[in-house]
Amino acid sequence: MTERLISADSHVRVTHDQIKSFLPARYHEGYDEAAGAHERRMMTGAGAANAAGAKMEKKKDKATTANSAFSRPSYSDPVERLKDMDVDGVDVELLYSEVSAFRYLSNVRDGGVGPALRAFNDCIHAFADVDPKRLVMSYQVPIHDIELAMSEVERVVAMGAKSLQLPVFPSELGQSDYYSDRYAPLLSLIQETGLPIALHIGLKTTLSELADRDPTPQKGIMVSMTPLMTAEAFGMWTMTGLLERYPDLKLVFVEPGIAWVAWYMEMVDDMVTRQGYEYPGTTLLPSEYMRRNMSFTFIDEKLGLERMRDYIGVENLMWSTDFPHPVTSWPNSRAVVEHQFAGVPQAERELMLSGNAMRIWNLS
Repeated sequence: MTERLISADSHVRVTHDQIKSFLPARYHEGYDEAAGAHERRMMTGAGAANAAGAKMEKKKDKATTANSAFSRPSYSDPVERLKDMDVDGVDVELLYSEVSAFRYLSNVRDGGVGPALRAFNDCIHAFADVDPKRLVMSYQVPIHDIELAMSEVERVVAMGAKSLQLPVFPSELGQSDYYSDRYAPLLSLIQETGLPIALHIGLKTTLSELADRDPTPQKGIMVSMTPLMTAEAFGMWTMTGLLERYPDLKLVFVEPGIAWVAWYMEMVDDMVTRQGYEYPGTTLLPSEYMRRNMSFTFIDEKLGLERMRDYIGVENLMWSTDFPHPVTSWPNSRAVVEHQFAGVPQAERELMLSGNAMRIWNLS
């Protein structure tokens, strides 16, 4: 029997017009103002990194590299997506919207914040609802208003949600980091639901200065730094006592890769055991929290898979296609998997290709 492939990280495109189709008309003007101001900030206010981020959210029809699949109808059409998944041999995709609603929904005026949030999640829900067993959406939860966030968690859980997405870097939204007590009610609620928190890497605004200096046409130097910035979030969750307080939280760091994560785990443990660093409020080493509470997705990383999977833990790793981004394995995922997993024991293959995702997101 052909082994099951579940992509723990794939993407969909939704437009502002599609989102507004779920939003009462009286809020449309405020929505447009908030979205437009966000895009102008991204394009002009913080340098080329944010400009690149805005373009990624808009996603031009023309592919940005020879390997990307942005021009595929399946990027925005769920029926076509299922067809492309069949071509690729992928059974289920965990989906993330390209629109970072966290960054602008809190600015919709005239009482439109809550309605706009619900409209956004209803829009992405409609995409996945074509086949919810194969298209599993991560619903975005804003953090500017904890009561609103909790209400939305309860609402999407009632809709059948299996995945919640929070911002990786709260400070970029002008909010305190997750170890702050203000998040206690929200994190307690999420822990009670048993749903994983997806933390998808993104273009951190502090990379804008590097992007300005990057001479490569597609900002390759800056882009290669993006997953490494996730170390900040690793530390905030593991070194502050946060995961001591919420031992049953499930965190999925989406798209950070493998090899450097193993190095990070070893380094921060050494800071405690040999160098004498103190992390108040913790009883475990940082790597122990990472193995207990975190999972990491990867794409085509043969060397990291061969050498680092055992150190990180095969139960903490999940394969993905990252459709339709330039690194995607579509439409050759089965061939890529065969090459990448050569020599990996079958039981470990099955965990990383499907079993871990099934457990973490409670998939059938």
